[in-house]
This record gives sequence, structure tokens and C-alpha cells, in this order.
Amino acid sequence: MSGIYIIISIVVLAIIAILAIYTGKSKKPKRLSKLAMFAMLFVILAIIFGNQSRFISYSLIGIGVLLAVIDIIKNLKNKQS
Repeated sequence: MSGIYIIISIVVLAIIAILAIYTGKSKKPKRLSKLAMFAMLFVILAIIFGNQSRFISYSLIGIGVLLAVIDIIKNLKNKQS
């Protein structure tokens, strides 16, 4: 069962990497959006609580990845407008 979670996490991270490359690099550094900060917070919490329960850890990572993808898509739509 944990193998499935690892494969899903790798696929989602690959999608995030592709989206990040697709957006390109801007010339001036931008501050993190609130969604990106929450995504990082959930991933950090997953690392902290990783020893407690795998279900909690993977759920927090999933929430963090989902928020990161939403933030990337939101930024892509704002760039195109």
C-alpha cells in the first residue's frame, strides 16, 4: 500500500516540476503566495509528524502538493490574462 503512495507522490512531483518549468523564470524574484506558503507548511508538518502515522503524513503531503498545484495553475491563468 505504501508503494502506491510513493508512486503517486513521484508522479505528482513530476507534474509540478513540468508546470514549474513551463511557467519559466521571471527576472525579478517574487514573494511566495499564501497558497505556496500553506503548501510548504503542510509538507513540513508531514515531515514532523511522519513518525506518528503514515496516513497522517501522506495526507498532509497530499494536501501540500494539491495546494502547490492549485497555486501553479492560478499563477498560469494570471500570467495569460
